[in-house]
Amino acid sequence: MEAVAAFTLWFISIYSIGYLIAFKNWSKNQRGEASSCLISLAHGTPALILSIQSQSQFASPNTPFENLVLDHSIAYFITDLLHYAVLTPTDALFILHHLATLYVLATCRFAFAHGAAAVLGVLALAEVTSACQNVWSLARCRRRDSARAAAVAEYLSPLFYGFYSVVRGIVGPLYVYRIGVLFAGLGSGVIPRWGWVSWIVVMGVGIGLSVLWVLHLWLDLYSRSRRVIKEDLNKFN
Repeated sequence: MEAVAAFTLWFISIYSIGYLIAFKNWSKNQRGEASSCLISLAHGTPALILSIQSQSQFASPNTPFENLVLDHSIAYFITDLLHYAVLTPTDALFILHHLATLYVLATCRFAFAHGAAAVLGVLALAEVTSACQNVWSLARCRRRDSARAAAVAEYLSPLFYGFYSVVRGIVGPLYVYRIGVLFAGLGSGVIPRWGWVSWIVVMGVGIGLSVLWVLHLWLDLYSRSRRVIKEDLNKFN
């Protein structure tokens, strides 16, 4: 727990620097969203790099290194959950997502002390899109205040949506299915059946919600593109 506390203070410090210094001239809502993106950037790429270092079997005991990676991610989700609870308490989708993620990470780390390789694999897939998503989110946040930010958001949108769709809509489900098959073959073992089944359910629901989210973004992009084309055609009439 000491590592979780230390990492939580680290992420709170980064969030505070963003909110009070880096984004101090932005509006209140923008400052909060941008600061959340900042700690996500501080978590995402390091978590990806660290997660792929795991060489254990899916149901093996957690190594000290794997526990440290789990502590790092638990601290991030605690910090970002505090952000949503304080500044955007009505954003139920993200709050539920963070609570569900914390359940998987915390039970893997503290309740079962096994299965980190499987959980960190899912974490790596989740964070592989993090850098692109956060740059897109920051640009989208400022698109009404900056022509450059609007241009970046417009350029990144189809690239990010496509990348995210492949990872969350194809690779993610295949990986979670593989985890389920392997755990089912091992029986109850060191991780009780209810434990790994609950992980699969949480991961499956998370993937489903992610797919719905990016589908909504695709539909919005399609609608805006049609509107622009229609406006351009009207200019020639």
